[in-house]
Amino acid sequence: MITAGDFRNGHVKPGKGAAFVRTKMKNVITGAVTETSFNPTAKFENATVDRVTMEYLYNDGNLYYFMNPETYEQEPVDGSVLNDNFKFVKENMECTIYSYKGKVFNVEPPFFVELEVTETDPGFAGNTATNATKPATVETGAEIKVPLFIERGERIKIDTRTGEYLSRA
Repeated sequence: MITAGDFRNGHVKPGKGAAFVRTKMKNVITGAVTETSFNPTAKFENATVDRVTMEYLYNDGNLYYFMNPETYEQEPVDGSVLNDNFKFVKENMECTIYSYKGKVFNVEPPFFVELEVTETDPGFAGNTATNATKPATVETGAEIKVPLFIERGERIKIDTRTGEYLSRA
């Protein structure tokens, strides 16, 4: 059990009356955010969030299938749960699946992925402006900005949290 006084936000001490804790809470299932006040001694049950590393298999319409590598069980995940950074995930990559009471509420791809550039404009000789970039499409279909020297067919390393090019692979 945790108390309201353990929440990250601090106590509010009004001029009159007892102190209270004001905090914002997010429902991990619905995404709704509410601001609520609590007595600092109020007790709450700890929420148990399950984190399981699973392998992405394929998608069928709006369902994305993941396999637990230990039990070989497949878990369908609705596409509405996926974040924008899932566009860097290709088949057979491992992702972390977050669930609460059996309901998946988040899929976290690996922080760094290596993907092949499938389409980009050729670099131009002599165009060496600092931090000059050009658009490139990678094998998952995602588009990112890469330096001018990157060519089609090269493997590059991408940070999935920011969607930025890091280096050649």
